[in-house]
Amino acid sequence: MERILLAAPRGFCAGVAYAIEVVDLALKLHGSPLYVRHAIVHNEWVVRSFEERGVIFVENVDDVPEGRPVVFSAHGVSPAVRTQAANRRLQVIDATCPLVTKVHNEAKRYAQRGYFIIYVGHVGHVEAEGTMGEASGQIVLVDTPEDAENLQIPHYEKLAVLTQTTLSVDEVQKTLDILKRRFPHLEFPNKEDICYATTNRQGAVRELAKHCDLILIVGSATSSNSNRLREVAKAEGAEANLIMSARDVLPEWRDRRAVGISSGASTPEHLVEEVIGKLLEGRPGVPVEVLETVREDMRFVPSRELLARASAT
Repeated sequence: MERILLAAPRGFCAGVAYAIEVVDLALKLHGSPLYVRHAIVHNEWVVRSFEERGVIFVENVDDVPEGRPVVFSAHGVSPAVRTQAANRRLQVIDATCPLVTKVHNEAKRYAQRGYFIIYVGHVGHVEAEGTMGEASGQIVLVDTPEDAENLQIPHYEKLAVLTQTTLSVDEVQKTLDILKRRFPHLEFPNKEDICYATTNRQGAVRELAKHCDLILIVGSATSSNSNRLREVAKAEGAEANLIMSARDVLPEWRDRRAVGISSGASTPEHLVEEVIGKLLEGRPGVPVEVLETVREDMRFVPSRELLARASAT
């Protein structure tokens, strides 16, 4: 192995860092057990570390004892879930990524103005379920370019499109091109829905693939954006593997010329460092370099009320 090349940016995005900070503050304020609806982010290590501190993850708010605090995960929830929580008098602490909230608000606005919405996203993904709940009866999901080509809907005078925030930029563009051709009057929101972090990480991996014959994406198999990073690397012609931790590193990877590493937006940096350490076992002289394509400085801050209440405990 001649060198290890690290993608920059990689790892935690502002939305993930925000969600984790919100749970930390909620634990400080309310103690344990603390209930969180769905995995706070799609990374097993993060989930396990919170479970060790007394967090209980549930898929249904009916599993939260009446009147208790509940945190909504970074992926957002539908209005039906919020109503359910209100009926159980749950104290809601919202860790929804602000960029996901933006898409929810777009869905609400379009629905209120009588639009029918085509939502580009993955079937069964919790973010898709939450967003589509904002426009029940006025929205249809399209998962692939093939779905877009075969989509059959009645004619609507007002037709709009929204997308899940964690998709592959290239794949979404193929889908949108088909939808534009088939529905010329399709309306788009002012700002694209795929978040800056998804776009930046995919661009960094695309650049990484030009210099490496093997790319490792450190992330969870349940993470949409981690899976998209692997797909982007493969599309650029590099061998690419999605791994969860250093335990997944194969000995033969140390014999590759140049190994590139990136990580999903919900992956803690220490997991990347452990993968690097595993690759360097027996090869201490191999240089580790950073390939930076763009610098990120975005940060989302929890509400003043939550910060003040947590600091007062």
